[in-house]
Amino acid sequence: MAQLIKQGALAADPWTTLTLDEGETPEAVALPAGNVIFPLAVWLARKNEIVSCHKRIGLLLLPDDKVEEIAADLDYFVVVAVHFPKFVDGRGYSTAALLRQRYRYQGELRAVGDVLHDQLFFMKRVGFDSYALKDGKNAVYAIDQGFTPFSATYQGSTDQPEPYFRRRTA
Repeated sequence: MAQLIKQGALAADPWTTLTLDEGETPEAVALPAGNVIFPLAVWLARKNEIVSCHKRIGLLLLPDDKVEEIAADLDYFVVVAVHFPKFVDGRGYSTAALLRQRYRYQGELRAVGDVLHDQLFFMKRVGFDSYALKDGKNAVYAIDQGFTPFSATYQGSTDQPEPYFRRRTA
């Protein structure tokens, strides 16, 4: 089971993620009770049913999912989980930046999948605030080393919009 880092510390994860088995359609999957992170396909197919049955709703975005499809629905989601299928797949960074900067999503933004300690600094820069580390990774080491590999950043980003030269002269 993945270890969850939230607000710089280990945290219990109250959420379960609904997965679709191969060949299973979003319309046919049984909707579990409780705090559930739904795949985008299930959300799009059964939005009204999910809203009527769940008080706290999460959404799972895969790399090929388009944020624009759910931009008007962001107020429904307590957590949006962005899946990183491989360490080298950077599309999740763009998804996070879009959610935070363009669509002003204020809820929990969680990185899931192949999440390693040396990505945490950069994930935080684009707006992630919780991280489900890949199974078998050391969460204590990730907390100690993953968020502070650099003492300063030059470029502006979601977590620090002002570039270094503007901060330095202020």
